[in-house]
Amino acid sequence: MRFLTLRYFHEVAKLGSIRKAADRLHVAASAVSRQIAQLEKELDAEMFERSKVGVKLTAAGEILMRQTTRMFRDLDRARGEIGDLRGLRRGEVHLWAMEGVVSGILPAVLSRFHRQFPGVTFHVITSSTDRMVEALLDDVADVAITFNATPRAEIEVIAEYVEPISCLVSPKHRFANRKKLTLAEICEEPLALPDHSFGLRQVFERAAHKRRLHPRSVVTTNSLEFTKTLAGTGEMLAFMPALTVLRETEAGVLRVIPVSDEDFTLARSSISVHRDRPLPHAARAFLKMLAAEIEGLSRNRHLRKARK
Repeated sequence: MRFLTLRYFHEVAKLGSIRKAADRLHVAASAVSRQIAQLEKELDAEMFERSKVGVKLTAAGEILMRQTTRMFRDLDRARGEIGDLRGLRRGEVHLWAMEGVVSGILPAVLSRFHRQFPGVTFHVITSSTDRMVEALLDDVADVAITFNATPRAEIEVIAEYVEPISCLVSPKHRFANRKKLTLAEICEEPLALPDHSFGLRQVFERAAHKRRLHPRSVVTTNSLEFTKTLAGTGEMLAFMPALTVLRETEAGVLRVIPVSDEDFTLARSSISVHRDRPLPHAARAFLKMLAAEIEGLSRNRHLRKARK
C-alpha cells in the first residue's frame, strides 16, 4: 500500500469529494479515482459510498480513516520535532475550544504567542465539550479547552479555572436589574440552550432534574454565539460564564446575572490534553503560555473574593 494512495484516500475522506480532493492535491480527478479503486481492490472492501453530491465513508472506510488520521498527525509531529532542532521557527497547533473562549481570552493569548513565535500556525476549532474530548482521544486535537467535562482516565487536566455559569439577559428584560436569580425563576422563562453535547447544557439539565423543574426550552442549537444573540433580543434567556461575554457586557448588549444554585457556581473551564500522547514542541510552548493565563485568572478571582 503506497503512501500516495493513502494520502489521496485521506483527502477524499476529509473533503467528501474526489473533485475537491484533486483540487487540493493539484492532480486530475481521474488520478485520485484510480488510486481509490486500487486501494479498494487491495483491501477487498469499498471505502466510499458514491452519490451525485459526493462520497461518504463506509464502515471499512471509517476504520482506515482513523488510522490515516493518526499516521498523518504522527508525521506532522515528526516534522515539528525536526523543526525544533532549528528553534521554534515553525510548527502547528491543533486547538479545540468552546465558542465563548475563542472570542474571549484566546485572541490575546494567541496574539502574544504569535509575536514570540511567528512561524507557528494554528488550527482552531470551536465545538461542544463532548466532541472536544473525542478529538483528544482520536488524536485530532493537541489541546482542548473544555467546559465542565466529565473526568476520564485518558485525559489530563493541565490547568483549571472555576467560572460560575451566569444567566444572560437583555437590558430590557424584566430580570435585567436583578442581583441574583433562582433556577425556578429562570425555568419559567423562554430559554435558548446549547445542545446536549455541551457542558453548559449538561449542568443545566442535571440541576433542573434534581429540583424537578420543567424548563421552557424554546431553541436548542450547537452555536453558543446564537444563544447569546437570542438573549440580546430580550425574548429569551441564555447561559454562559461571565468571562465569555466580556465584549457584550462592556457594550451594554447583555447583562450577566448570577444563578443561586451550587451546580452553576462550581462550573469550570479546563485546559486538557491526552495523558499518554506527547505534544509537538509548538503545542507544548503554547500550552505553557495558555496555562499561565488561566492560572493568572484563577489567582485574580481568589484575590477578588478575599477582598469582599
